[in-house]
Amino acid sequence: MLMMLAQWLQGLGHDLSFLRVFQYLTFRAVMGALTALLIGLAAGPAVIARLRALKIGQPIREYGMQTHLAKSGTPTMGGVLILLAIAISTLLWADLSNRFVWVVLLVTLGFGAIGWVDDWRKVVRKDPEGMRSREKYFWQSVIGLLAAFWLVFAVSEGSNVRVFELMSAWVRSGFEINLPSRAGLLLPFFKEVSYPLGVLGFVIMTYLVIVGSSNAVNLTDGLDGLAIMPVVMVGGSLGVFAYVTGSAVYSKYLFFPFIPGSGEVLIFCSAIAGAGLAFLWFNTHPAQVFMGDVGALALGGALGTVAVIVRQEIVLAIMGGVFVAEALSVMLQVTWFKYTKKKFGEGRRLFKMAPLHHHFEKSGWKETQVVVRFWIITMFLCLVGLSTLKLR
Repeated sequence: MLMMLAQWLQGLGHDLSFLRVFQYLTFRAVMGALTALLIGLAAGPAVIARLRALKIGQPIREYGMQTHLAKSGTPTMGGVLILLAIAISTLLWADLSNRFVWVVLLVTLGFGAIGWVDDWRKVVRKDPEGMRSREKYFWQSVIGLLAAFWLVFAVSEGSNVRVFELMSAWVRSGFEINLPSRAGLLLPFFKEVSYPLGVLGFVIMTYLVIVGSSNAVNLTDGLDGLAIMPVVMVGGSLGVFAYVTGSAVYSKYLFFPFIPGSGEVLIFCSAIAGAGLAFLWFNTHPAQVFMGDVGALALGGALGTVAVIVRQEIVLAIMGGVFVAEALSVMLQVTWFKYTKKKFGEGRRLFKMAPLHHHFEKSGWKETQVVVRFWIITMFLCLVGLSTLKLR
């Protein structure tokens, strides 16, 4: 919005050359992070006070960690603060004519709406389970598939008009059309290796990445500050990839596909970093507020969408290894429990408790130890992911 305003003022013919700074992506990215950070810090106390006044406290499952019972009643749905800061900052500093900005914003807010309903049922209806899994997955699937169908053409073309033209061509061709190599699956550490997916393959992969990432972050959000800092680190790292793929010069030099317009996603990633750090101010142990599903589902969906836009789905799995491990721990625990119950008549567990962070708590680690160590692991994995920029 501010960039468009600066362009309009310059077009009036006055000597406003200093407004050219708004054309620089790096300047707007820094300002986007700073704006989101300041909004989060300024609005945080008021949001927390309002949540307390509405008695929107976190219910604790009876079968959960007993040490967490003291957290019962801590305000939840604090993810609203994160989404507010991200949305305002992105709308202020991003190019609103960009096709990627709107899709990542809508996916984020869409998943946030699902999480809001889930949290509302937990705190108003006093149901610790919230929205049932089938209903939640249904709405996640609707948003994920809509985003996937848009992105398969948005990544392949360079403007909104061309996106619709390619959609029409796909329909006229009987749903068979050749996509450019940048729409294929890219392998990290290899130069210009892209496996063609086709429209259907791209849609399925994108759906799995967005929905899977959303639920993985949600499962990770179980300790004070555990999920938000990895989100900040992974989001910031994906912003670097967005800057590279959106630059014709850097993408050519580093053997990355040039995706016109993807650089603008850096503004969104910067806003995630700023808003996340602001939320961590209030979410660090002992937490004054929890993000709830409204924040976790939205941020996970955002990371998945950005990864698809910059064609770094595999790198997302590397950098978000903590999220992947948390999700796998739940899947393995449930599968093994059901298998052993069917075979031996008694369910057995692979972990002391799932998700994985509870296993380490049960093993004697303090909550802060689990959180900080998971942060360190994420930092290491992000550095590994960023090394793929040059090690190819």
